Amino acid sequence: MAERGRGSATRGAQRGVSNNISFPRGHGGGRHGGPQGPQPTLDKPKREAILDLAKYVNARIRVKFTGGREVTGVLKGYDQLLNLVLDEVEEQVQDPEPRTRTLGLAVLRGPTITLLSPVDGLEEIANPFVSQE
Repeated sequence: MAERGRGSATRGAQRGVSNNISFPRGHGGGRHGGPQGPQPTLDKPKREAILDLAKYVNARIRVKFTGGREVTGVLKGYDQLLNLVLDEVEEQVQDPEPRTRTLGLAVLRGPTITLLSPVDGLEEIANPFVSQE
């Protein structure tokens, strides 16, 4: 009667069950330790680019970065993360005195870009929020 409810060692051994084995949390229960049954597919919807940069390929553009750097160049390629490939790149340096530094071909990292605009048709306008004296 002392063995009642626990099962005998013989029956457990026949089924391949051992009462001495413990599994870490989240493991066991399956043949390979993973979740059982069909799993839902986690297909992410395809991300579309916010900007249509195709119309600016082979056109001169101006790019401003976080931190204040600014470059102009001819757009040669881009990807969905807004990484850009520019040729004939010139950086407008504003150190002690304004000057231009020629860089040539460059890859610009998308997450650092804050502003992107075409050079053609770009004109400066008066700030309407500045009080006129």
